[in-house]
Amino acid sequence: MSNGDVHLALKGVHRDYGEGETLVRVLEAADLTVNSGEMVALVAPSGAGKSTLLHISGLLERPQQGEVEIVGQPTTRLSDRARTLLRRTTVGYVYQFHHLLPEFTALENVSIPQMIAGASQSDADKRSHYLLGVLGVDQRAAHRPAELSGGEQQRVAIARAAANHPRVILADEPTGNLDPATSDLVFEALRQLIREEGAAALIATHNFDLARRADRIVTIKDGLIIPHTV
Repeated sequence: MSNGDVHLALKGVHRDYGEGETLVRVLEAADLTVNSGEMVALVAPSGAGKSTLLHISGLLERPQQGEVEIVGQPTTRLSDRARTLLRRTTVGYVYQFHHLLPEFTALENVSIPQMIAGASQSDADKRSHYLLGVLGVDQRAAHRPAELSGGEQQRVAIARAAANHPRVILADEPTGNLDPATSDLVFEALRQLIREEGAAALIATHNFDLARRADRIVTIKDGLIIPHTV
């Protein structure tokens, strides 16, 4: 469960696309908070706005109205540069496809983002081994992505997302390309990592069985973010 520290807060967020007869209202006065150490599952039909919500939460899109706060920092009025810097230092992403760099080992894929952020190679490798260990793939650290199974690739991608101590982790169908047994392993590894790191996590998934293992489930209906029971 969460420890009560709000790491992600959406307050009265509005986002629509198009205009006139083609206007589509995706989010309207949407509110959401996610606490440190908490995993919130987002389940909603295709086209309901899951990706939009993740993009706004991760500062990839601006809301037309409302506020997005990352660890108490209001972001709506920040410059594009300031938003980019905040995103790089506080938000980690996990996608449906792992997007690992094929020419580098698992360890290097996790260490490189840390070194780009200023960490020494020794410090980066130490944290990478820790993260890969938490996720159960440290024994595969010297292997390149093509030598890993799908589940191992995705666990390395999760380690990479957590490499720079993000306060918020956003995942878009992180087990969508995996078989049920592997999905279960990857989801549990992600949940353990969130607990270990104290991050706030918002996970979009169509898998109701996995969603039930989150701390809360929310959905998008009529532009609002509301509790959902599956």
